Amino acid sequence: MLIQFTNKGIYCRQADVYIDPWQPVNKAIITHAHSDHARVGNKEYLAHTQSENILKYRLGNISLQTLNYHQPIQMNGVNISLYPAGHILGSAQVRLEYKGEVWVVSGDYKVKSDHYTVPFEPVKCQNFITESTFGLPIYNFPEAEVVNKSLNDWIKQNAAQGLNSVIIGYALGKAQRILEALQTDLPVLLHSTIYNTNEALGFDNSKYIKFTQEFKKEILNPGIVLATGTSLGSPWMKRFEPYKLGICSGWMQLRGSRRRSNADMGFIMSDHADWAGLNSAVKDTGAENVYVTHGYKTSFAKWLREEKKLNAMEVETLFEGEGIENETKELNQEDGAQ
Repeated sequence: MLIQFTNKGIYCRQADVYIDPWQPVNKAIITHAHSDHARVGNKEYLAHTQSENILKYRLGNISLQTLNYHQPIQMNGVNISLYPAGHILGSAQVRLEYKGEVWVVSGDYKVKSDHYTVPFEPVKCQNFITESTFGLPIYNFPEAEVVNKSLNDWIKQNAAQGLNSVIIGYALGKAQRILEALQTDLPVLLHSTIYNTNEALGFDNSKYIKFTQEFKKEILNPGIVLATGTSLGSPWMKRFEPYKLGICSGWMQLRGSRRRSNADMGFIMSDHADWAGLNSAVKDTGAENVYVTHGYKTSFAKWLREEKKLNAMEVETLFEGEGIENETKELNQEDGAQ
């Protein structure tokens, strides 16, 4: 097989390159800049052009080559190219072809458009490596327009009551989607990790206020605070009272997740594919062999075998998917942010 699953990561022996390795290797292709896929210690990195600045921000002075989507290169006879994954800015699927054998390593992906990232593009192949973060039929996410309207309506209601709106989301990916969705003249304060991540991405921060220790509540009166999951339950949050708390995550489809987070409102905003998206992605590749990595991999692989008659199997990886608790594992959290 062109691709092997090793204790260091997903490996192409012919090209001598790993995709999203979790142990240091000589050559690594990175699907996107989240810390469970992009790790320190590799000698050489290859990623999409839009991931360049954020990878260097998170990983330091790395040796990095970048490619645009659909731009082919060769490694020892293996044709390699990147295709949009729709997950976050710069996220990519990796297509590898050698002597007629085609593999696609999808990384994390989202099929529904969020009107911010480059939309997911199905890639024909015989072998498809897929995530399954939300690989159960109960996960059926609304369109971005529906979520955005709900978010803005909630903020208006809070402001009318003199309450701040504190919104929780990942610093990379989710925060930018939230900011793009906002339709408000209220002041917007950013957790310093989000502000600095925006800077690394080239995202326009001119309309936003960066949190510092000199913060005075009066600058909101009321307003919006965008923070990371590390803020939940922290003394830092008391600075913004009185407020309502909203969390943006695919897990908010389940009421129990919102209750456990003590959130006043949960917005079903995910950077991953829902059940229908996973199924359509697999179908559109035309792959006969499907390798399911993280998430509900046992259930999803069984479904693909029994209902879709595909050769589907589970693969053990160290990828983590989406979870508010994973915020604590993101790299380069800023000192003094809380």
